[in-house]
Amino acid sequence: MGKRIVLFLMCLLVVIGHLSAQVTKMSGIVLSKDDGLPVVGASVLIQGTTHGTITDVDGKFVLDNIKPTDKKVMVSFIGMKTQVVDVKSFVKVVLVTESEMMDEVMVVAYGTAKRSAFTGSASVVNAEKLSKRQTTNVVQALAGQVAGLQMTSGSGQPGGDAPTLIIRGIGSINADNDPLIIVDGMPYEGGWNNINPSDVESVSVLKDAASNALYGARGANGVIIITTKQAKAGEAVVTASAKWGVNTRGTIDYDYIKDPGEYYEAHYKALYNQLRYVKGLSEGEAYAQANKNMVGNTKENGGLTYNVYSYPENENLIGMNGKLNPNATLGRVVNGYMLYPDDWVDEAYSSALRQEYNVNIAGGTDKMQSYGSFGYLKDDGIVPSSNYERYSARFKGLYQAKKWMKYGANISYTHSNSASLTEKYDTDLSSFTEGMAPIYPVYVRNADGNILTDLNGKVYDYGTATANWDWHVLTILILLFSHLCLTKKIGMVIHLMVMHL
Repeated sequence: MGKRIVLFLMCLLVVIGHLSAQVTKMSGIVLSKDDGLPVVGASVLIQGTTHGTITDVDGKFVLDNIKPTDKKVMVSFIGMKTQVVDVKSFVKVVLVTESEMMDEVMVVAYGTAKRSAFTGSASVVNAEKLSKRQTTNVVQALAGQVAGLQMTSGSGQPGGDAPTLIIRGIGSINADNDPLIIVDGMPYEGGWNNINPSDVESVSVLKDAASNALYGARGANGVIIITTKQAKAGEAVVTASAKWGVNTRGTIDYDYIKDPGEYYEAHYKALYNQLRYVKGLSEGEAYAQANKNMVGNTKENGGLTYNVYSYPENENLIGMNGKLNPNATLGRVVNGYMLYPDDWVDEAYSSALRQEYNVNIAGGTDKMQSYGSFGYLKDDGIVPSSNYERYSARFKGLYQAKKWMKYGANISYTHSNSASLTEKYDTDLSSFTEGMAPIYPVYVRNADGNILTDLNGKVYDYGTATANWDWHVLTILILLFSHLCLTKKIGMVIHLMVMHL
């Protein structure tokens, strides 16, 4: 009997203790991680129920009538990550901003704005979109991603001239139509190739007058705002990337004669018609004269100088039917050298390697943040003596000296070396090779058909590229942006830019 009484008392104590430990009322406070201020109007809801409340002006809340089955509480606010916490008598909840906001944040003339609150016309290209394209400069990555932005390519060579930009059409017939370029809050007049795309956080393109109003007349043709990456408080983050690619000729050739036999046939037909119907020669006379003139050296008579086919001496290259002699074989030995045609386009163009490497380090404390990067780019062209090489580095530092004073520096360094060919029509490699008849050789060959070589490599038959086709550009650009921000009553930001070229 005594044992039963003792057991009953022990069970009674356990039940009383459990009931006393049950939370029936919960209170707490909700703060923002970004600034530590209270979050007003945050939703506090018991998970799986409709029982909840919202935070007051101090970010505090109180939940009554909590049941024993209530175990979790959901705390949420628009634009911040929802958090789920255990039911306790008091809880402190810190909400963080969503990494992917419903509203895209864009950099505008006066700072930043959410797309939903922005009434002007603008487009934003973020770092994720920029990194998906292998481009030498930032502006090339904007192609096809910004509505109303017209781009006309200035050059297809590695490190060549940047495209011409026009935002929403031509604004003036006589005046300049180029948009204003802003880099980290400062007008920028350097070359596009001097900005490493991997250092760019976002590009905002302001299109209408309302968006560009702060820049006045300078922004009449639109404004392109480039914001480079910067560090955030927290543990240092090291990011490294390597990209490899192959450059190839992507031009689609129109249908033209590429076969030597077809070219001789077409040329013979033109000479034959001229002799037969203009000069009035008989069929036999026109046939014989056209064959003779075609392989002769007299330009006025239609001579091509080069005859790359071998055939019996008592026969002609082109038969009476206007077709190539079936006994003709490609390759003709003259004075111990074989004349054999080459494909000039294939000889002029080749696939080339593109390689790019980038490393950046970012991190800091609440008072000081720093960002540093280094990049290397080697872009070989698809034609000889055409390439672009660039070394780039950037450092950005920011220090909160006082609550009312913040200062920092933004330094970039670019060293580039480029080699390219002239793009004048009369000496342009593309027009020169594509206009070459398919009967002329590129190289000198011996009687066996082997290409001759010397100390400089293969020996050319039709001359070499002239020296003035090759030109090199060496660019070293150092940009220094420094700023001092005073926020106590003064509300003033001072910018200083130093450019050394």
